[in-house]
Amino acid sequence: MLEKNQEYEVDIIDDGYQGEGIAKIDNFPIFIQGAIKGERIKIKILKVQTNFAYGKIIQIIKESSNRVEAECEEYKKCGGCNLRHISYDYTLKIKKAIVENCLYKALNKNIEVHDVIGMENPLFYRNKLQYPVGIDKDGNAVMGVYSSRTHNIVPVSNCYIQNELCNKIANDIFAFIKENNVSVYNETILKGTVRHIVIRIGVKTNEVLVTIVVNDNNFKMDKEFVKYITEKYPNIKSIVKNYNTKNTNVILGNKNEIMFGSGYIYDILGEYKFKISPLSFYQVNPIQTEILYNTALNEIKSSSDVKNSTALDLYCGIGTIGIFASKYFKKVYGIEIVEQAIEDAKENAKINNVGNIKFYAGDVEKVLPQILDKIDEKPKVVFVDPPRKGLDNKTVELLKSLKPEKIIYISCNPATLARDLKELQENYTINSVQPVDMFPFTHHVECVTVLYARKTM
Repeated sequence: MLEKNQEYEVDIIDDGYQGEGIAKIDNFPIFIQGAIKGERIKIKILKVQTNFAYGKIIQIIKESSNRVEAECEEYKKCGGCNLRHISYDYTLKIKKAIVENCLYKALNKNIEVHDVIGMENPLFYRNKLQYPVGIDKDGNAVMGVYSSRTHNIVPVSNCYIQNELCNKIANDIFAFIKENNVSVYNETILKGTVRHIVIRIGVKTNEVLVTIVVNDNNFKMDKEFVKYITEKYPNIKSIVKNYNTKNTNVILGNKNEIMFGSGYIYDILGEYKFKISPLSFYQVNPIQTEILYNTALNEIKSSSDVKNSTALDLYCGIGTIGIFASKYFKKVYGIEIVEQAIEDAKENAKINNVGNIKFYAGDVEKVLPQILDKIDEKPKVVFVDPPRKGLDNKTVELLKSLKPEKIIYISCNPATLARDLKELQENYTINSVQPVDMFPFTHHVECVTVLYARKTM
């Protein structure tokens, strides 16, 4: 029986769901962060559960040819890029295997999974930086990222997945906070002013939106701060103060106060322009987002039977997929529970002169029946792009009863995608899945799946 603090030499026989290495001792699985399939390593047992254990690397005896030296100095402390020690090409193979395994476990059959579409340059790709600001163990102000599975902030001045300009702006904002003795949030006593620095950039427009998340009304240097940061960075188009006074892991509160500019920026995806405000959902990797959406629409582009039909865009966010798809349909209806996102979606349709799309705020199960009562024909195509938890049971049942000819499922979680496909496979044929690497050097992977309605006799 394995015990905590025991040491062993093991062979890594597989890569795990979160990119960790897997070894077995007497057929008992051990998950080792930072290990790679094919390596022989000396490990120390950290924790033993009923069916598996966790270990940590003490020494690498035989190194994988896929191991690389991480550029980032904070990689081992940070909870962000857990695959930074692996060559990029091999991370794509790991992600493909993750999708294959999830699908096989749920469906008990092999579904063709295409090679993951990777990035030409998988660095500095995020258009949204979110750095917590807090107090370190010595009582000093600190800005950076949370250490893995903790709320301890690891100081970071140059993150290799964040946009380089956003990195620079964040460093200068933090310098202003320290130089002017602005208090920062202390999670232990729930006091202090600045909680987070959030910076969004329109990669195609180069417009920047800065959001300072505060816990109270004590940030009194609005004019001085605006002057300081906009003189350094003229492409900052707006600065917003966001109030979040709750003891929560959620970064942004619901109340915004504009300090400078309009409160939003624009970015361009494909041939369309999108308005982005602090609370908007917008894909963080716009280069791969275009590939993702074009992959989702490939089936529609080559299909002549949808041109005069209706489509639904469920979980539509600020309307990106629906607007992308609008030119292929007579009418598109988008539904999203976040009201601010729907306001942005309506604005985005107006900006792009898209007149054949309508957006509704509310729960899908409540709003969809109201839409169906108003329209003459049932939708032929339904786009779904749910959060990580996947489709809820009511939406699955709605899709089963609606029976669209095609469901185009965009997923950010292979496990919940596989679960939902299992529920839908009785009514739909699934030929293949196309993964897209939206988050290089992390274990996350996005997938596009087209479901075809089975012909009834």
